Amino acid sequence: QVQLVESGGGLVQPGSSLRLSCAASGGTLADYTIAWFRQSPGKEREAVACINHDSGATYYFVGSVKGRFTISRDNAKKMVLLQMNSLTPEDTAVYYCAADWGRSCHLGHYDNWGQGTQVTVSS
Repeated sequence: QVQLVESGGGLVQPGSSLRLSCAASGGTLADYTIAWFRQSPGKEREAVACINHDSGATYYFVGSVKGRFTISRDNAKKMVLLQMNSLTPEDTAVYYCAADWGRSCHLGHYDNWGQGTQVTVSS
């Protein structure tokens, strides 16, 4: 199974940008659909964005991130990125990447998860 490690989080001011990385090892990234989730204190985990394993089609599940966040993948580098622009305090959360083998993007169970990276947006 693939192992995932997120990085790139941090403390930024509103309006700033961050690029999160999800590095994969132990598997062929091209076989996995990758999704980004986030969880804020006291809130349920929510799916943010997803990129299909085969077509590379992308989906954004949170209305407020559409037009601000971009998910992309580089299978050769075994990396999935989440570019986040115009960040607001409401984007503050722990961000996780998750992988599912052979399935298209979905909101169900993902088999493989990273440990998460904290994003804090505050002035």
